[in-house]
Amino acid sequence: MPAVVKLTISLIVILAAAAGYALQAHLGQVGPKYAVVLLGIFMVVAMWLFPEVTRDEKRHR
Repeated sequence: MPAVVKLTISLIVILAAAAGYALQAHLGQVGPKYAVVLLGIFMVVAMWLFPEVTRDEKRHR
């Protein structure tokens, strides 16, 4: 996956996690707001850390 696509997805995930955190904070829930932030960070780090799975067509014939 190109770095531009990863960066775009990372920004979308971070914005969604920030919105989820704000919503949970507005509702007064402490535990879920931290879970949303940690999950968002985990998803971004995992996307950059683990390689994309690709198939080698020669091996699967």
